[in-house]
Amino acid sequence: MIKRIALSFALVAGLIYGQTQPKPKSQKESEAVMAIFNAQTPDARMAAADKLLTDFADTEFKAIALQIAAASAQQKNDFEKMVVYAERTLEADPKNYPAMLMLAQGLASRTREFDLDKEEKLNRAEKYAKTAMDLVKVATKPRPDIPDADWETAKQNYMAQAYEALGLAAMVRKKYDDAATQFQNAVTASPDPATMVRLAAAYNQAKKPDQALATLDKLNATPDLHPSIKAVAAQERNNAIKLKGGAGATAPAAPATPTTPAPPATPPAK
Repeated sequence: MIKRIALSFALVAGLIYGQTQPKPKSQKESEAVMAIFNAQTPDARMAAADKLLTDFADTEFKAIALQIAAASAQQKNDFEKMVVYAERTLEADPKNYPAMLMLAQGLASRTREFDLDKEEKLNRAEKYAKTAMDLVKVATKPRPDIPDADWETAKQNYMAQAYEALGLAAMVRKKYDDAATQFQNAVTASPDPATMVRLAAAYNQAKKPDQALATLDKLNATPDLHPSIKAVAAQERNNAIKLKGGAGATAPAAPATPTTPAPPATPPAK
């Protein structure tokens, strides 16, 4: 999910900003807008967005600023702030599907089995995810000069976020087969190691250890996996082996692969 958040932040916010509209009404407003895009940390971006909205209440960049602030809060794993910013984004732009997806994923991932308002929150998450999917399917490029391949990548990334939110909601409801289907859809749309682990977990919960092991084999072939992903994947492998009647075992070493330098971080343009 983190990979998808970063991709969304880098691709879409930057694309929106590149449109001929909205436009700043003064040099000072332009500087305030640029401060958001030049900020180097989530806290700095949120502060810059707040300042723009305070100093220029009628700015045409309101929805964009709020969307970037919501994404910044999501990067910090600050659920409460993300919800506030995302809901304000939708007030300014009711068809803002990035905000819908942030809310869908946040609600689905934060809901627990015995929450008194479980169904209310999961229903909201599903509604946001499905509405966002409908909007993404008909979305057009923000600018005609954006390569079709880049725009398609962005759209598939958004679809993956929607599928993942639906999968998370299904896991809370213990509908494990449905969750596995949604996570597989997410991986197909935009591969992500964390989602592959969730897919394996859903297969294990559905008592399908062979599918879980096959998923983990694909994951372990991925170069430069984050240590935390490796650790959770190893636990899911043990769970699958136990389901097959084994006593549990540590995950096998991944095949030797040439070390690939990590790509340079994309400065949030968004």
